[in-house]
Amino acid sequence: MSAIRAFFEKTQGKGKSQPTGQPITPETLKQLFPIRNLSEEILQTFSTEHLVETLHPDSILFSVNEQATCAIYLLRGTVILADHNGKSYEISAGSAQAKFPICSGLKHTATATAKTEIDILRVSLKIMLTPSRQDHGKLTIPADLNNNRLLNLFVEHFEDNEHEIEIPSLPEVALNLRKAIQKDVSIDEAVKIIQLDPAISAKLIEVANCPLYLTNVPAKNCKDAVVRIGLNATRNLVTALSMKQIFKSKSPLIKNHLEDVWKQSLYLSGLSYVLASHSQQQNPENALLAGLVCDIGVIPFLSFTANLPVEYHSDAEIREAMPIIKGPVGSVVLKEWDFAEEFIDVAKSSSDWYQNSGDTLTLTDIVVLSRLHALIGKKATADLPAITAIPAAANLKNFAMSPENTLGILHDAKAKIHEALSIFSS
Repeated sequence: MSAIRAFFEKTQGKGKSQPTGQPITPETLKQLFPIRNLSEEILQTFSTEHLVETLHPDSILFSVNEQATCAIYLLRGTVILADHNGKSYEISAGSAQAKFPICSGLKHTATATAKTEIDILRVSLKIMLTPSRQDHGKLTIPADLNNNRLLNLFVEHFEDNEHEIEIPSLPEVALNLRKAIQKDVSIDEAVKIIQLDPAISAKLIEVANCPLYLTNVPAKNCKDAVVRIGLNATRNLVTALSMKQIFKSKSPLIKNHLEDVWKQSLYLSGLSYVLASHSQQQNPENALLAGLVCDIGVIPFLSFTANLPVEYHSDAEIREAMPIIKGPVGSVVLKEWDFAEEFIDVAKSSSDWYQNSGDTLTLTDIVVLSRLHALIGKKATADLPAITAIPAAANLKNFAMSPENTLGILHDAKAKIHEALSIFSS
């Protein structure tokens, strides 16, 4: 029982509150993310506890920039959240956003005030580390996908032959440049390597002259481009520019999936670049590459699928399996490519809204925020948390996340992202 109480830790709020006297039903808990991932036994046990609180209108649940002591779910009523600039929006019980905690980071990014009488559930921040989320490097099959034959086949193959899965090869120019820069080569030596691939060299000049870089003097040659961008950024961009070559397949079905993943990765890389530029807490070129490789784990899976007889898989099975396999397999791919640990963590954790690596903005935080940005406005009924509620938003130092700011960033970045993506996709 003590372990269960540790998960569902009750914390007193600022507003006047009182227990409602009504237990939370397991059915209610099964609607809340990620509580629904807990075992049936824990949910049943917790449902006997009287931990629902009622707060009166105008009660303040928490204030902006305060340290968080718990995660809060809104079960009834409406809450107003306002950032430090006074921009506000509402979350009402029963909405898609209310299925997630309205706060979950280490620090609050908004002030929450009860607009109406509300019922809330306070739980420990440890809830964000429920068993299904603790090990992103392990490939396991969720109970609801036990009947997915394709997923079962791949998991068996991966567990028995992890070091024999088909790892895509980076183009030679990207590999040679990464190795050379590790040896502290000069700009002139790096340029010689890049110029061995005229297509990549031309693309690099095009990127250096695109709107992502603020300059009035165009880069006229490969060396100009490398000087403008910098050696480490050039290494990342050459890797990014050459990656399209590995998103290929002779199978029409697999080709369609690879093209979808490539387009999504391109968009995430552009958003990641813009968010990193706005926050000034991460190198934008690193963020761009992080967005591009975050879902790289689907390539070995799709290659495996393409080699199976067509009767062994369906489009539905492929779509169900990709979110499960991309993290663990992606980390294997990036380790094979000798990527830094921060990129490997992006592959492992960037699909987890509630990943939390501390109070410093990481590349994973950037990609998580980019994923959420990419979905805002596209899926009105999607199960998405409020952008102020996820831990990554609390790590931003130079600007606040809110629906208004989010849409503003997307609008301002649209032209830059469109032109940059046209370079990578052509």
